[in-house]
Amino acid sequence: MEILITNDDGIYSEGIFALYAALRKVGKVTVVAPDIQRSAVGHAITLTDPLRVNEARRRGKFFGYATSGTPADCVKLAIRSIMKKKPDMVFSGINLGANMGYNILYSGTVSGATEGALLGIPSIAISLATFVKPDFSRAASFAVKLATSAYKRRLPPGTLLNVNIPAGPASRVKNAVSITRQSHTLFKDRFDRRTDPHGQTYYWLTGSLDQKDAAPDSDVAAVCRGRISITPIQFDLTDYKFVTELENWEF
Repeated sequence: MEILITNDDGIYSEGIFALYAALRKVGKVTVVAPDIQRSAVGHAITLTDPLRVNEARRRGKFFGYATSGTPADCVKLAIRSIMKKKPDMVFSGINLGANMGYNILYSGTVSGATEGALLGIPSIAISLATFVKPDFSRAASFAVKLATSAYKRRLPPGTLLNVNIPAGPASRVKNAVSITRQSHTLFKDRFDRRTDPHGQTYYWLTGSLDQKDAAPDSDVAAVCRGRISITPIQFDLTDYKFVTELENWEF
């Protein structure tokens, strides 16, 4: 099994290293990821600047290719130019922090997997739902199970899996899996207004995910209950229910 790994936290993040180490047990792994942190870039691609590529080393050994691009850039570049053959699977992660609800529209992690699905490759985005003392071992182990299942059973064309792993003791998440839908929860944005040493005002985006209105069968609700959430998602944004009504409008 040929596996391509990318992420949005950067090629030197701990999450991508844990994923790489785990998936090497079940396939040949190629890593192509951003050279720096590129979270929340969505599905951006680079058009007006060149993409720089350098070999990255970790623990004294060749690890993968660091690029100046976004996660979507990395997947495009890997498949079109770097890899000798098309991969059997694309993994994006392991992201530091959850990617749930409408937040997936901003997520570079999810967009890395979405680009893989656009190119006809079974793709999975995987995130760890914490920013505090992250332990990626359980998420990495679960990624191996996912890779094996997805390789055998395949995914429908145009569908990817968005996976969120709750933080906490292994006993809380072991074999506790929910197949979920994307919740309709929003990130509660807040801008901290600050002043720099030169007296200039600037703003820093922060906030938290609004969990109180999450539906019981949603990704947010599952993770809040300590369960692994797996959501099959697509990139067709058409509102089919509204198509017929729109056809009756006068233009």
